[in-house]
Amino acid sequence: MKKIILIITIISTAFFSCSDMLEEKNYGNPTIEEMLTNPENVIRLVGQAYADIKWLHDHWGYWGINTLTSDECVVPVRDPGGHWSDGGYWAGMNNHSWTANSRAFENLWNKSVSGAVLCNKILQTLKQNEAILDPADYKQFVGELEVLRSYYFYTLFDCFGRIPYIEKFKMVDVPLMDTKDVWRELVNCIERNAPNMPVVTDGNRAKNYGRVTQGFAYALLARLYLNAESYGVTDKEYLTECIEACDKVINSNSYSIENSFFTNFKIDNRGSKENIFVIVENGSANIDERHDNNMMTKLRIVALTLHYEHQKTWNLIEKPWNGFCAPPEFINKYNYFDLRGTGIGYESDGTNNTGTYGWFIGPVYNAAGTDILLDENRDEVVIVNEITSLTAAGWNEGARLLKYEVDKQARWRYCENDFVLFRYADVLYMKAEAELRKNGSTTMLGNVDFQRIRTRANVEPYTTLTPDELLNERGREFAWENVRRRDLIRFGHFTNGNWSGWGAWRGVRSGAHLKWFPIPRAILEKSPRENGVPIWTQNPGYN
Repeated sequence: MKKIILIITIISTAFFSCSDMLEEKNYGNPTIEEMLTNPENVIRLVGQAYADIKWLHDHWGYWGINTLTSDECVVPVRDPGGHWSDGGYWAGMNNHSWTANSRAFENLWNKSVSGAVLCNKILQTLKQNEAILDPADYKQFVGELEVLRSYYFYTLFDCFGRIPYIEKFKMVDVPLMDTKDVWRELVNCIERNAPNMPVVTDGNRAKNYGRVTQGFAYALLARLYLNAESYGVTDKEYLTECIEACDKVINSNSYSIENSFFTNFKIDNRGSKENIFVIVENGSANIDERHDNNMMTKLRIVALTLHYEHQKTWNLIEKPWNGFCAPPEFINKYNYFDLRGTGIGYESDGTNNTGTYGWFIGPVYNAAGTDILLDENRDEVVIVNEITSLTAAGWNEGARLLKYEVDKQARWRYCENDFVLFRYADVLYMKAEAELRKNGSTTMLGNVDFQRIRTRANVEPYTTLTPDELLNERGREFAWENVRRRDLIRFGHFTNGNWSGWGAWRGVRSGAHLKWFPIPRAILEKSPRENGVPIWTQNPGYN
């Protein structure tokens, strides 16, 4: 939602001036020192560091890369018409035949680096003016910026491994840091700053909404520890550290599991006490920031997945694009009664179903609910849990994501729902997994919130839990929430080209190198040089 205390505006170009310009004479405009004496200006200054985070949830960015390359999503070419063919781009992400020319990889690299650099820029301003700031505020804002910078770098690191990590705002020829070293830098930075960051309470929840807090820091830290081995960090087992980071979040009493799964994804989801961090959205059409390669700062998840004809039924401003859907094998992981799945009755009632479910299949009726709509081919629109092939799927094939509440009152062109990046449920599942891996059992079976994740979905609580079932449950709970690809890597299923249940129709490529993406060719061409030789090199396994 756009009605948020956090203001992302540029309050003065002076904040982004070079250091030598700070010495120029002032002819009436307030100096940086004068502006920073006002706490509200400091908040606005720090808030600017969030500007680039909205690019990351685009289907041409980090979210798309993670989602399309896992088992939770496909974008098949839809015939007749060859919709979503795009030169084989989407199929290449789905079957792991991507190349270093992918514009999504370049988008991610540019936006993540841009966000991190902006954090360093603002940090430099704060550090140059530390003497005029309240010491406690200074530590808190530095912590917020450094942990936010860690997240920007984390998205880059999670995809490419070797990245140009830097904690200072200066022009230097930075080499690509080794993967293990990047991991340690991220961990050390978060460990250093987390204690100085605000702990969310009911009293300050609104003030900290959409901002990096201590809960965010420890949730990200737990994710880094849990995935240490998958990142190639094998000097020791980091499961104990993962559990401790999860306990920091749990024992803060800042968060709780909502009684309804869908509270977290409502159009106005500010009330969720489960969401640790969200990207604050503005679904209005009057602010339309677009990248040259079709990337946007708008959340378009509803448009991506719904059928064209859903517009007529649900009075949508933006005609959906009939693209992203779930592989049948993924939908089949849900129990028939699971509210996070397709739900009881969807098969026959379709859009006439008054329940709330995570996925849509069934007929798309007209607004009156009397007749099934026909598409432009004069075929009835009945969404089915089937996909013929990646290169020739029907318009009605593949279940559509529905857990983000759809605006059926034509108020916003894009999603007004704030996009969820970290949820308390993930913290509980990470602790359960770390304990399972470490001890062969978990204490979380006795945790009320942990079991509520199941019971609110209308499925039985766990009496026992195995690693395989935990992986399936994480898929059901966190579909399209940016975690599935790394989960599959951690469980050893991502690079073998023969994932259980994927189906031969997808034809996934295999190879250990695929756990990292290729560094974009356009980025390598801009590599710093030493004696005329580029110092950045491609990841192994790619040309």
